[in-house]
Amino acid sequence: MKQPKKLSGQMLVRLLLLTVVLIAAICTPLGFQHKGMPEVKALAMKEQAAGESATHTVNLAASAAEKVQPVHTSAVGSAGTSAALAASQAKKSETPQANNQDKQGKTVYLTFDDGPSPHTDQVLEILREEEVPATFFVLGQQAKRYPEMIRRIVDGGHVLGNHTYNHDYDALYDSFGHFWKQVKATEEVLREITGTRTPLVRAPGGTYGHFDKTYFNLMEQGGYKVFDWNVDSGDSKRRGVPASEIIANVKNTKLQDQIIVLMHDGGGHGQTVKALPEIIHYYKKLGYEFGTLSAEQQPVQFSLDPSISKKKNRPAPSAEWIASNVVPNAALFEPELPLTVEAGGLQTRLEPGEYELRDGQYVAPVRLMMERLGAEVYWSEATQSAFINWGDAYMVADTRRGVLTAVRQDGTNVEWEVTFERKAQALWIPLRPLLEALGHPIVGVVSTAGERRVSAI
Repeated sequence: MKQPKKLSGQMLVRLLLLTVVLIAAICTPLGFQHKGMPEVKALAMKEQAAGESATHTVNLAASAAEKVQPVHTSAVGSAGTSAALAASQAKKSETPQANNQDKQGKTVYLTFDDGPSPHTDQVLEILREEEVPATFFVLGQQAKRYPEMIRRIVDGGHVLGNHTYNHDYDALYDSFGHFWKQVKATEEVLREITGTRTPLVRAPGGTYGHFDKTYFNLMEQGGYKVFDWNVDSGDSKRRGVPASEIIANVKNTKLQDQIIVLMHDGGGHGQTVKALPEIIHYYKKLGYEFGTLSAEQQPVQFSLDPSISKKKNRPAPSAEWIASNVVPNAALFEPELPLTVEAGGLQTRLEPGEYELRDGQYVAPVRLMMERLGAEVYWSEATQSAFINWGDAYMVADTRRGVLTAVRQDGTNVEWEVTFERKAQALWIPLRPLLEALGHPIVGVVSTAGERRVSAI
């Protein structure tokens, strides 16, 4: 047997070079690109520089507020967090049935008032089994009592509406201010539970005989959509209306392409729960789709009672109250926009997240905004107070007393009671009293498609 020839060192080198050439020829057409060490190092340095730049930017923002110490924790989350929660909330409700408001055809909107209550869980189970969505107009005091049911409503892909706080007709329809206060109270309860706000509102008892032009106009101006109904199940006409009567009331109502059914899931409405499956089956057999109400659709509203103004001798809200509470409120339901603050012939721009709208007032970190306007801001740890010098104006924000004090040139002092808030290690102050204390009262608040603007003298 012949022994295999041994390869010389020269032959081995040639074979290795040939292998390298073949690998290069094969890999290059497949898209494998070789990076030399200088390129890799340059890329790493670039990424590191970008990271250091981002860190430097954050540090600059932090240093601008480092002297401002916390006062107390704000219950309101950041605009970014609210936006994320709103997106998550919207995603949960993206079912084929829930997003059919834009469809042409027959749609029924099941709505439930006065909850949540122990009956709400029964309603939710039926809706789950039938695979249909609904809209729940809840009371603030009930939502506060049963927050877990509010979460289950949202988790089930349903939509929340605002039904005021306590359903007290005497208070709600005594003046628009009382109605507004209850809507805002319920709105805050729902925001604390879900992280989002709802622009959908239903007036207890409906709008007819309760709403005048002021109610309608100011609710719309505030960014809300008020929904009545065009099918009354009659389940609240008296105590203990039997399921058979509730079903008959629904079936005996004239059919329309867009139907909003009024029902109740509050206490004492067990018969509504019994009637619900047959009501759903009735509309399914007629070929209706099931949807949830939205702010994008035209609301069903009752006609205005022409004698309402005579029946209700209500005080009219002042123009100042409307400008402070109603006008800026619409921004809560608009896309996030920058806020331009103009005062003393100067202006600065606050991006979304650098300001918030709370209880009808714009609120911003005092150091961030005032230093952009050219002011000097100091913090005293000993007195827990912020001191602001801006031109000829001098002001002290005493967080312990909850007071803004403007020191006038004649030596007199003027005070404003203010709720200070802490957020992102900064002291947040409502713009209206802040600018007034600095001698620049607000004269205009507007919101356009591109920005929001606060104008002061």
